[in-house]
Amino acid sequence: MKKTAILAIESSCDDTSAAVIIDGILCSNVIASQKVHEEFGGVVPELASRAHQQNILPVIDTALRRSGITAQDLSAIAFTRGPGLLGSLLVGTSFAKGLALALRIPLVDVNHLQGHVLAHFVEPSEELKAATPSLLPFVGKQLPHPSYPFLCLLVSGGNSQIVLVKAYNDMQILGQTIDDAAGEAFDKCAKVLGLPYPGGPWIDKLAKLGDATKYPFAKPNIPGYDYSFSGLKTSFLYTLRDMLREHNLETIDQLAEVVPNLREDMCASLQTTVVDILMRKLRKAAKDLNINQVAVAGGVSANSALRQAFLDYGKRYHAEAFIPPFSFTTDNAAMICQAGYFKYLDKDFCAIDEVPFAKTTI
Repeated sequence: MKKTAILAIESSCDDTSAAVIIDGILCSNVIASQKVHEEFGGVVPELASRAHQQNILPVIDTALRRSGITAQDLSAIAFTRGPGLLGSLLVGTSFAKGLALALRIPLVDVNHLQGHVLAHFVEPSEELKAATPSLLPFVGKQLPHPSYPFLCLLVSGGNSQIVLVKAYNDMQILGQTIDDAAGEAFDKCAKVLGLPYPGGPWIDKLAKLGDATKYPFAKPNIPGYDYSFSGLKTSFLYTLRDMLREHNLETIDQLAEVVPNLREDMCASLQTTVVDILMRKLRKAAKDLNINQVAVAGGVSANSALRQAFLDYGKRYHAEAFIPPFSFTTDNAAMICQAGYFKYLDKDFCAIDEVPFAKTTI
């Protein structure tokens, strides 16, 4: 009996990724990152799309070889249809369509945000676990997977949402940011401090050396389960502005010379405030809906303070807290492959004339 083999392509932003799932087991997950954006302090869409064109063929070839199959063994092609940068999405979408047509196999479109949520259901092969540092603790045992229904805190550079997950294809947004996302707040505040791009990992790194109670930044009071981070960014900026005026200085570097541990304390205070805002609303949603399974997903789920907050939440409230391995936090094709596998089993295929979309929700 022929095995079910799904190839997935992820190209929503600046990472080109391909993965292969065979009969529900992830056999490969290859990612090519783009360093060119670091000097610009953010992703340049035109450069991103050009790099995808260069990377997509070798990335897919590597994913197939590592999985031990050829293109002729594939059952379907899954791809990220959106949301994301339109130019980047077009590269992945066009390649997926061409390959599916050439092989005469179904095409499966995946919502990038749903993919992040469904990363919690990825089950890697033993070989992939042994070859991936963040998966080594799971060698010889299965990764923990939530059961439906559960709450997922989806946090990234562009999204901050609390999602009620009833099934792989039944997700409801309970709350979301009304302005900036948590990851965006990290990156923009890091840029103000003169830290390299992407700023999130630098915030996390320096926060470990700082005093989280040093600067009491503003916490917005938004009704329901929605978030807001624009006020926090303003509070962060005004704190620095006032200190510059107090010391009659013009630059952050000058201020760092006269204020001990400035960047470390600012990062620690910012990180603690963001995590507190995120967890407060999640706790409220879990209590109101009487759900004791919570998960975190998206790029910001790599943040050490947020991961610790989830562990603490689980212990304090006797809940099950699911934290993805670092391999599945950033944009990757494994999560797209998992979502595509679920859709393939339901024969939920995509028409060849469907186009990618830059913006959408769950």
